[in-house]
Amino acid sequence: MLSKEMEKRLNDQLREEFYSAWYYLSIAAWCDANDYPGGAHFFKKQYEEEVGHAMRIYHYLTEVDGKPVIPALDQPPAEFESLQQVFEKALEHEKHITRCISELMDLAIKEKDHATAAFLQWYVNEQVEEEATMKNILAQIRMVGTDSRGLFLVDRELAKRE
Repeated sequence: MLSKEMEKRLNDQLREEFYSAWYYLSIAAWCDANDYPGGAHFFKKQYEEEVGHAMRIYHYLTEVDGKPVIPALDQPPAEFESLQQVFEKALEHEKHITRCISELMDLAIKEKDHATAAFLQWYVNEQVEEEATMKNILAQIRMVGTDSRGLFLVDRELAKRE
């Protein structure tokens, strides 16, 4: 049975995941407005993925007789200085989500909530992938700096995300 504290914290994470989606959609809009169609495509896909992450928590809560609470969301940032800053902020955000998931896992272990710990393991693994993806793209952007031809090529690669 899910503790009230775990139910609350899973709902907090539900909010984090929906905010992540909203944040990435805001970044996609910035990319579209600043002629990075590949970046826009990449972050629209990221938006969809984050909605999926939120819905996994939603469904888990219903499966364990918890109650999902649909959150109000803060306005995400809408202005960025560069494509490099976009990915710096995205990496920073993913590190924040990793910390949130780790805290949830710590609570599940403390409460000996094996079902929730097993459920959260997927998120632990997913965060390794999320951070690595952002780091790798950021490294490529840093390599090309402000060279427009290099940024064009990076943006073209971003457009290939499935």
